[in-house]
Amino acid sequence: MKFLIPLYLATALVIPTVALAETPKKEEAAVPETLGFVEWVVMNDTGLRLKARLDTGAKTSSLHAVNVEEFEQDDQKWVKFQIPLADHTVQPAAEDSNIDQEEIILELERPVERTVLIKRKGAESQRRYVVMMDFCIAGTTHETQFSLTDRGNFSYPVLLGRRFMRDDNILIDSADSFLAKKECEYLGLEELVDKQQARIVKAEKAT
Repeated sequence: MKFLIPLYLATALVIPTVALAETPKKEEAAVPETLGFVEWVVMNDTGLRLKARLDTGAKTSSLHAVNVEEFEQDDQKWVKFQIPLADHTVQPAAEDSNIDQEEIILELERPVERTVLIKRKGAESQRRYVVMMDFCIAGTTHETQFSLTDRGNFSYPVLLGRRFMRDDNILIDSADSFLAKKECEYLGLEELVDKQQARIVKAEKAT
């Protein structure tokens, strides 16, 4: 005796098997890198080494900068800004170096990505320029947006916010610092001055 299976039942029996066979395996999620709440960073185009605080309370990263001036280049807004090494004395120097780090000011130029309006309690709102910059942390190069602001009164000249952590899969251990297993290459003070000679401004000493 022959048994005939209706077409719609045959299809129902076959389709799940095919669907299961064609279902791709889920890719394993990348393991986030854990860093301390303070780490060393190196600004790639200068070789300048700075301490950075990794702060989940801030969305956009910020970089210590003074004398920020807007100008136009190739029909695009740019900014010129300065980083005084005297504000955060962390650039290694040779013992017999005759260079006074407190006299050195690094001058940079960057195209403007956007501006942000910062509301401050008990003070006027402040508009800040935001630029893209490459930097190295834990032996790996990253690119993120930095708002330019005077952080001379803060302990850390660089603050890395949630945008960087999210884009680069970073977790923060708020109880420890300097957890990076790899280091970034940086320049000593003498090398920095020699390489960036055309962009170094000597600070005027107070009389």
